[in-house]
Amino acid sequence: MPDQDPKLQDPQQQHAHPDTEGEQISPPGAEDSVTSAMESKPDHGEDSYQGTGKLRDRVAVVTGGDSGIGRAVCLAFAREGADVVISYLEGEEDDAQQTAELVEKSGRRAVLFPADLRSEEACQALVDRAVKEFGHIDTLVNNAAYQMAQPGGIEDITTEQWDRVMKTNLYAMFWLCKKSIPHMPKGSTIINTSSVQAGSPSPELLDYATTKAGIANFTKGLATMVADKGIRVNSVAPGPIWTPLIPATMPEEKVESFGKQTALGRAGQPIEVATAFVFLASPESSYVTGEVLGVNGGE
Repeated sequence: MPDQDPKLQDPQQQHAHPDTEGEQISPPGAEDSVTSAMESKPDHGEDSYQGTGKLRDRVAVVTGGDSGIGRAVCLAFAREGADVVISYLEGEEDDAQQTAELVEKSGRRAVLFPADLRSEEACQALVDRAVKEFGHIDTLVNNAAYQMAQPGGIEDITTEQWDRVMKTNLYAMFWLCKKSIPHMPKGSTIINTSSVQAGSPSPELLDYATTKAGIANFTKGLATMVADKGIRVNSVAPGPIWTPLIPATMPEEKVESFGKQTALGRAGQPIEVATAFVFLASPESSYVTGEVLGVNGGE
């Protein structure tokens, strides 16, 4: 094997596997800051991501932007020159404010919008706020999601949980796309967060995996539908990424082994996913639409 080029990094070692042993926190929405409650902090790119102006003066709406992948996307977009409307679940003000500060320290505007997107009215209000603040929307990122593992199987999935997962993950995406498209000029982009679960569903995540497969299919269909409007629609499908959603919604034994099954042998970090969103939002991907881009460590 040739000597290691100092300009290259071993992807197995580029980010350390998080110390997941015993890591458990309250679900998002249950306390002021889920990120600060984590012992092994996710990497959102605070100290590493450097922008090059790929999204200069764009306007982006990012749902679920308070923590995890959403926070990393907001940070990366801002450092690429975009202003960001950050939608987050009510009760997560501390995390959302931290994300807004990262955006503003990057020299861009951050508009915070607390909302439960399970209602059509809340989705309309989010779009109205973005248009009021900036006049249009250049990139819509449908990232907000809810999951709750049920190791006991389908018998343990209540109708209430099923409804919450479907409305958070699918209905909100549908409503936001429908209401945003009239305000999106040619060259705009929609990016939906799917998951490796779309094609390889874990039994304990049946409802969540079902929505992620639906997101991938919706993305492909909508891409064809709006191509003549000059709007591209794509999806990012993360694998095991270390975010507050994991220790908050999965049993301890699953958390401890999280990500070790991948070819790279570790969980990914939010910033490693955010770069895919930047690519799909930027002109560099101008001939890419209707695609699902996997960021999964080779799982």
